[in-house]
Amino acid sequence: MTDLQVRTEQLTTNLAQVEERISTACAAAGRKREDVTLIVVTKTYPASDVRILSGLGVRHVAENRDQDAAPKAAECADLPLAWHFVGQLQTNKVRSVAVYADLVQSVDRARLVTALSKEAVRAERELGCLIQVALDAEENGRGERGGVGPGGVEELAARVAEAPGLRLDGLMTVAPLTGDYAGRQQAAFERLMDLSTALRAAHPAANMVSAGMSSDLEQAVAAGATHVRVGTAVLGVRPRLG
Repeated sequence: MTDLQVRTEQLTTNLAQVEERISTACAAAGRKREDVTLIVVTKTYPASDVRILSGLGVRHVAENRDQDAAPKAAECADLPLAWHFVGQLQTNKVRSVAVYADLVQSVDRARLVTALSKEAVRAERELGCLIQVALDAEENGRGERGGVGPGGVEELAARVAEAPGLRLDGLMTVAPLTGDYAGRQQAAFERLMDLSTALRAAHPAANMVSAGMSSDLEQAVAAGATHVRVGTAVLGVRPRLG
């Protein structure tokens, strides 16, 4: 077997296992499988893996570093994929990200909203935005891994909703490692769902809830997440360089 065939077999097996986990979690929660969208996080993996995944039916991929994402997205521009940017985003990278990202999941400050709006308009594109909620932060603080505290969601969401070139799609969180929700993923994701309900009262179309990764996707599905972001369980553990 060629390297490509071996890798295709690996990804086929891994993807099937993740699909089974999502299906089982949906059944346990009384939800339809089609209510949960799988986003495969392809960070550190080559464009060849993205191409294989596309062939296997994956339609949503995510990256967290622009320097990896930009060339990969360009190389895979012929594929029917939606690209999600999920990492902490510096404003000096926004011009690049606005060219290829369909959705930025890590919107967490007003300055970033302004920069995204400007570059989306320049690129003549509409960018979907999720407010990243930090459940390890004070009510109006910031999280260790980015994100705005729950008390800052409403104001930031209003900014996104009013900004030219941007579309408010919903909320995202990463299960916190510290604070009240450390080790309590289900409770964290349920808190995010409560915030989503409040958000939808003002912005009915902002119904996307991105939560859960390889280790806790079941808890996210149980809480009501609409999207799960899975990297390791699909792509494997990449050996460290050096």
